[in-house]
Amino acid sequence: MAMATATGGDVRQRGMTGEEKKVIFASSLGTVFEWYDFYLYGWTAAQIGKAFYSAFDANTQFIFALLTFSAGFLVRPLGALVFGRVGDLVGRKYTFLVTITIMGMSTFLVGLTPDYQQIGWLAPTILIFLRLLQGLALGGEYGGAATYVAEHAPQGRRGFYTSWIQTTATIGLFMSLLIVYVVRNSMSPEAFSDPGLGGGWRYPYLISILLLGISIWIRMQLSESPMFQKMKDEGKGSKAPLSEAFGNWQNGKYALIALFGLTAGQAVIWYGGQFYARVFLVNTLKVPANSADIALIIALAIATVGFLFFGWLSDKIGRKPIILAGCLLGALTYHFAFTLLTSAANPALEKALANAPVTVVADPADCNVLFDPVGGRVFTSSCDVARNALIASSVNFKLEAGAAGSLAKVMVGSKSYDSVKGTGVDPKAFATQRTAFNTAVTAAVGEAGYPVKGADPAAINMPMLIAVLTYLAILVTMVYGPIAAALVELFPTRIRYTSMSLPYHIGNGWFGGLLPPIAVALVAATGNIYAGLWYPIAIASMTFIVGLIFVPETKDVDITKT
Repeated sequence: MAMATATGGDVRQRGMTGEEKKVIFASSLGTVFEWYDFYLYGWTAAQIGKAFYSAFDANTQFIFALLTFSAGFLVRPLGALVFGRVGDLVGRKYTFLVTITIMGMSTFLVGLTPDYQQIGWLAPTILIFLRLLQGLALGGEYGGAATYVAEHAPQGRRGFYTSWIQTTATIGLFMSLLIVYVVRNSMSPEAFSDPGLGGGWRYPYLISILLLGISIWIRMQLSESPMFQKMKDEGKGSKAPLSEAFGNWQNGKYALIALFGLTAGQAVIWYGGQFYARVFLVNTLKVPANSADIALIIALAIATVGFLFFGWLSDKIGRKPIILAGCLLGALTYHFAFTLLTSAANPALEKALANAPVTVVADPADCNVLFDPVGGRVFTSSCDVARNALIASSVNFKLEAGAAGSLAKVMVGSKSYDSVKGTGVDPKAFATQRTAFNTAVTAAVGEAGYPVKGADPAAINMPMLIAVLTYLAILVTMVYGPIAAALVELFPTRIRYTSMSLPYHIGNGWFGGLLPPIAVALVAATGNIYAGLWYPIAIASMTFIVGLIFVPETKDVDITKT
């Protein structure tokens, strides 16, 4: 990596020129629409599960929907390699015109894909294919937009200029959440959730074709990056950006440093504070979706300015201290923040968790890992049946070892409930016994104070809920606001698109995108509703340590000389 440090005289303090405003507006607005398309899926996951995975029970439908959502994240690094290479060989503008077209058309076609009842397994096959196309496109989009803006930014203001790109993910998430909210509340719940082609949940996908047209028109007005064009005219561009970026240690080590010392922690703070927070509110705390969405919309609106503030601040004090501070704060405060969410959103559950401990007494050999990522397992052991019944009601429980070969039992206060097992039992009889057991346990935990029917809307402390969500969103702006500038400055112009895209999308696509299913797995395995937080806490802690030791400060790097 070639780094050159600019002198203080190179740092410009002037306002934005008209051309710079046009570059930022066009790049940011197009990227907003792309993030809208990508996150739209998250808010309609329940409807997606019902429409495309109706062959399974409701819980498995939701798991499959989450996994299909995650599939788009998994292929993002591949998109970074494919489109990063094109961007370094052909140009920034051409590449993100291609990526936004792929994204927009894939989203639009989700709204037109028939459901499982109409075309069987072809329906989820088409859905997964479209989701993979979305992930590929997004893998090439972010690096192009961030690089394009950075290469137009004056020295000393790159953090502020690229922070506008950083707002796009949250604004796109905000737009998708808002439009789903409006559509959902303009019709009956049955009409919105209808799995057929007339279902209301499809409307936001169909609207995306209009956003695609606007995005393409706006981006067609842009010229190629002057820095890239100059390099290309001088014949200094890379002939093999992939091998140059990752095939030698001098450049490759910075990709590893960027991944483990910047983007991995940034990603889990981002997805933890925005996406998983909503999953926790709706699925674990049983908050009505409308109440959760209103609180999240307000929090995002308040915190979005933080992207610009921390981008601006990073031009003054550096990228590294702000990003690492956000990771450290997340690691130290996540558990406390999510317990505050419980206190604000479902105080009855908080009281029950404290005053009505529940125990599962079982033979340890009878207890398996409950998370079922492919939806094909049938849990038949008495320990698994018992734990599943409690998890469904968001009940924390502790596991005590029972006698070898004994039937598991659930202890709620002084009452005991023997579980059931499916081994050697007729499946229909087992299903009947399991239903009766689940009903009895649900009634017992309800009597103990657990709000098994959901959070009481009248008891929700909305100001406190918004305040906690705003805090989580501010952490997001700390880690995300300066990240584009930090990544751009780590790599030379000839391989910048390729080099920055891969660590960004491995971090955000894998470490961040897999947070929801991993968190669900941890909760299911432990019976603790807060256990899923250990994943983002561990990754954020790792990034803080790696970043503190290995990440160089880059705010004074002159990228015109790299």
